[in-house]
Amino acid sequence: PKGFANLLETLIVFIRDEVAKPNIGDKKYQRYMPYLLTVFFFILIGNLLGLVPIISGTLTNDIIFTGTLAVVTFLITTFSGNSHYWKHIFATPGVPLWLSPIMIPVEVIGMLTKPFSLMIRLFANMTAGHIIALSLISLIFIFKSVAIAPVSVAFTVFMQMLELLVAVLQAYVFTLLSALFIGQAVEETH
Repeated sequence: PKGFANLLETLIVFIRDEVAKPNIGDKKYQRYMPYLLTVFFFILIGNLLGLVPIISGTLTNDIIFTGTLAVVTFLITTFSGNSHYWKHIFATPGVPLWLSPIMIPVEVIGMLTKPFSLMIRLFANMTAGHIIALSLISLIFIFKSVAIAPVSVAFTVFMQMLELLVAVLQAYVFTLLSALFIGQAVEETH
């Protein structure tokens, strides 16, 4: 393929070879590739559209949206968990039996903090970039001077370029962590 199709193929092969296979495993990654690719491209396209001034916000500026993505990852992880995964949660290997009343709630809380961290990380990183850009532009109005405008606009353009990198990075990080959590749930006993 050439052009845009080559870019898409490169991204798909990257997600397959560098995210899904190492984290989920060579035998089970194919089952989760449609979800991982959907999440990656959905977040990436949403974040890139949010950089267009007319649209004025990304999908991931909404905590409900990021929370929904995190809950879907949590549900996939929970329902894909094998007996080894559940045994690790309810009977942690190598831990004395008398510690079970403490360890079980800790493990369950650990299960619930994973989607929470996915949600907050994506939401906060994308929102922070927009707040910084808005703050830099508002310096013109705060100082009530056009003389500050070139500096303010230059810093805003720099932040937009940085936010372009962050948009791609956040799509990758969310997909990577989703694959990691799914991989922990489907991992076989050693």
